[in-house]
Amino acid sequence: MKPHLLCLIPALAILTAGTSVSARDYWFGADLSYVNEMKACDATYSYQGKHQDAYAIFAQSGHNLVRVRLWNDAKWTHYSDLKDVEITLKAAKANGQKTLLDFHYSDDWADGDKQLAPAAWAGMTEDQQVAALYRYTLDTLNALKARGLMPDMVQVGNETNHEIVSSLEGAKLPINWARNARLFNAGIKAVRDASADSSIKPNIMIHIAQPENVEAWFAAATAAGVTDYDIIGISYYRKWSKLGVEGLADTIRRSRAAFGKDVVVVETAYPFTDDFGDQAGNLLGSDSALPGYPVTPQGQLSYMHDLMQLTLDNGGSGVVYWEPAWVSTKCSTRWSQGSNWENAAFFDFKGQALPALEWPKASYVWPVEMTFSVADHGQTAQYLTADFTGGVAVTMRKYADRFVYKAWLRPESHVVVGTATTKEALDAAEAFDVTVPKTGGPVVLEAPHS
Repeated sequence: MKPHLLCLIPALAILTAGTSVSARDYWFGADLSYVNEMKACDATYSYQGKHQDAYAIFAQSGHNLVRVRLWNDAKWTHYSDLKDVEITLKAAKANGQKTLLDFHYSDDWADGDKQLAPAAWAGMTEDQQVAALYRYTLDTLNALKARGLMPDMVQVGNETNHEIVSSLEGAKLPINWARNARLFNAGIKAVRDASADSSIKPNIMIHIAQPENVEAWFAAATAAGVTDYDIIGISYYRKWSKLGVEGLADTIRRSRAAFGKDVVVVETAYPFTDDFGDQAGNLLGSDSALPGYPVTPQGQLSYMHDLMQLTLDNGGSGVVYWEPAWVSTKCSTRWSQGSNWENAAFFDFKGQALPALEWPKASYVWPVEMTFSVADHGQTAQYLTADFTGGVAVTMRKYADRFVYKAWLRPESHVVVGTATTKEALDAAEAFDVTVPKTGGPVVLEAPHS
């Protein structure tokens, strides 16, 4: 049986990078958490032939989202506290950009290897930590709201592969999901509560490092009752991931279908050289290279363009680069003088913009919205599986006399869809072949019914 294609309704206009399509936004992001420190260290940035403010440069080059991290009480640095974050959020909003606030829930780097509780929370009971996380999140967002700086998105934790608000020893243990879910839900509730009377209602992101860890983590979180979030954030660094870009694509596709959330590659980077601009060792280099993407300025640009296109093709809604303005300066980190990232920034060692800075302005093939529908013949449920869901069985939603499922797909691509009234019957379901039209539209799948 072949599907009957109804009259196709135009759903997409020609798009300029960084603007929204229909009811969906696409994110061309930059994590600019180091910029204020770089300014204090006399870093200079040149774009379009002249020295300019870093925040203005990222806005002019098409970046429509600025991400910034927040530590609870980092006594080892003067940056990434609330005062520093306010400077970044104010600059981004002044340039017309959306903002993403990244709560680390730690006094130091929280990442895929560790989630260290803030010192002030370390000796607390579980109930006290849950209350502290809620209050801290709520108070922070209320303070920003009062200054007109409510972020458009909020990360409840950073690369939370392990149990949050924990210890080095805790990172070696299986996650206690009863406790972990209480902490996550406290943070989520705080965001919802803080924005209840705000004109900006932040979308909530939960963020996991490396695509191979994503699906099992979110399945466990869902089972534990962590569901009231909007976006799955993924870090993808080939150096630390077991998967190539094909594996990332599969993860984006399956995760969007399985959990019904938007997906953003919220951290990535690519080196443009193996050279050094200082005495700080490079964290990325040829050991991070992917086939077809040389460690050159052009290779860096190609990587960013292709990663964004891959994300679009697989149902994702954006990419954020980490940290394109962390250049080499006279200042020192805890590790050495300079930057460990200057060879992966978007500026060369003289501060001149590299081609990758303008990845948001490149040409992309934009997805179109497709609506697949099946008539209601009295069945209690209807399921769909397809290559664009990665084979994941998704529940079609009931609207009036039809069951429907919506997806954003690459125009003129060929997709295969199957439907059935039970998940178990999908393996034997008859396949429907569909070519996605340039303008998107509805597809009626007149599946057999009892």
